[in-house]
Amino acid sequence: MGYTSFIGPIAQLIPMTGLPAKGSLSDSKLKIIPSAGIYIKNGIIEEVADYKEMSKRISSAVTRLVLDKNYVCLPGFIDAHTHICFAGSRASDYAKRNAGKTYLEIAAEGGGIWDTVTQTRKATKKELVEGILKRAQSHLQNGVTTIEIKSGYGLTVEEELKMLEAIKEASQEFPSDFIPTCLAAHMPPKDFKGEASAYLKMISETLFPLIKERQLTNRIDAFIEQGAFTQDEIRPYLKKAKEYGFDITIHADQFSTGGSEVAVQFEALSADHLEASTSKEIEILAKSNVISMALPGASLGLGCHFT
Repeated sequence: MGYTSFIGPIAQLIPMTGLPAKGSLSDSKLKIIPSAGIYIKNGIIEEVADYKEMSKRISSAVTRLVLDKNYVCLPGFIDAHTHICFAGSRASDYAKRNAGKTYLEIAAEGGGIWDTVTQTRKATKKELVEGILKRAQSHLQNGVTTIEIKSGYGLTVEEELKMLEAIKEASQEFPSDFIPTCLAAHMPPKDFKGEASAYLKMISETLFPLIKERQLTNRIDAFIEQGAFTQDEIRPYLKKAKEYGFDITIHADQFSTGGSEVAVQFEALSADHLEASTSKEIEILAKSNVISMALPGASLGLGCHFT
């Protein structure tokens, strides 16, 4: 059982209720409760309303936290796309970008994703857990209370399981909500003996059932891009994921278009990146229920233009 308490008065409480699921949002649509109170019962928010009115109803036996300053209260932020389970550093990549090389050029030289794969494979599960907790703490200090965390730096059945198990273990030690995602389709591993399609077939036939059995995630992600996977290569993989009942999300349109179209075709939860999307892709996404997700942090880190 969780704690029970009554908190207030809060100068402005923004519950974010009653907002449309799609379309633009304006400040006028935001409901604001002035001088609000929050009643928490067994660790769950039971009620938010006028503080003075609630004070009369809430039992005096309930623990009260009286606020003596003006605070604004709103739901915690969600970071819906992170790679905070990893080992090593991309400092050398950053130096090469400062020298004028592009992300794709660096990746072709063995940097980028593959460099992190090499370092993450060397790490123990304990080291990965420690890294996740450190980065999640930084998120929490900035108000992020729900964090999606991807695998994708293992690229073998064993190493992907190690990452997903590390995410699960870290979630048991941290107050934020962790949402694990399997990104075994991050890129074709350079040490896999076979075509990209053969790698995807192996992962879907071997890793998917283990993920289900161990309840490590219900989400499958894939990177559709030059140096990663083509639309034709990824479709059988996503079809198999849907057959297993997984939700789908896509790294789409980061440097070239095509990924967002696949995201819509497979009714993905989201299409992330979209830096290369044109009006054509935007129109396709707008007519679907796929959430379009911009990643400005990626643009800043890679020195690319924004979505």
